[in-house]
Order: sequence, then structure tokens, then C-alpha cells
Amino acid sequence: MSIINTQATADARKVRTGKDGALYNGKGKLLATVETFQAQMAVSNQKYHPLGALREQEVLDSIGTTLTFTECVVEDSGFISDLLKMQSTGVQPDWKFQGVLKGSNGSEERFIYPNCVPSGNIDLQNIAIGSIVKRQWSLFVNGEVKPQGKLKA
Repeated sequence: MSIINTQATADARKVRTGKDGALYNGKGKLLATVETFQAQMAVSNQKYHPLGALREQEVLDSIGTTLTFTECVVEDSGFISDLLKMQSTGVQPDWKFQGVLKGSNGSEERFIYPNCVPSGNIDLQNIAIGSIVKRQWSLFVNGEVKPQGKLKA
């Protein structure tokens, strides 16, 4: 039996790890206490089934992007202050982030996430014996995600 996928084993040096990525605020400051982050785009479609056709189709209805990250609570950041201030003012914080992934050849994949607002469950306190104190954040990206660079092979 021969291997079908020879490209995956051709150059494993190009596989990226978590240490090759980082999350920055809108001003380019590294958010050094962020342990993990993930951005996901959800695409919603509407079903379309024309009369006389057997096949159902889908057309674009909406697109939404979420950004989640885990922050190690070394000291309370401005994020938690902004979040708690929202309780009394009713005004959502408006944050901008940059997600970056570095390539082994010096190339860089960078996405800009503008107009991020708190959405869903956010940890105020998450404490367990013997564990690092972390806070899970969930944001919705109200702006259009913009690519600022692509990885090159």
C-alpha cells in the first residue's frame, strides 16, 4: 500500500505551533497574558427550493465572527474594568485586536478584528485549587475582518 498524501510529510518544518502566534490590541501592543485565542466565522444561509426543482439550494443570509481568548490573570487589565463599567453606563466597550501567526520563512498572517464587543459568557472569576487563575473572554466582531498578510510556503 502506498501513501496517497505525500505533501503532508514532505516538509514538516512548515507546521505551525501555538508559540508562533500572538494577539495584539489595536495599537499593536502584545497582549502578553493571553494564553489562547480563536477567531471563528459563522455563515448562515437560507434554504431556497424553487418550484419544479428536485434540488434544494442555499443563499447567503448573514455572516458573524466571534473572537474568544483565555487570559491569565496576572493583574487586572483594562478589559475587566471596561466590562464592569458597562454595567453602570450601558455602553459596550469597543475593542480592536490583531491576530498574528508567524511563518518559519519570515512571512506573517495577520487579521484585524475591529469593533469587538463583549458577547456571551465571560469569566469574572474562575478559580481552582492549584491552577493558574484564568479568565475566558467571548467577543463578537461587529466590524469586517481584514487580512493584513498571508503565510508563504
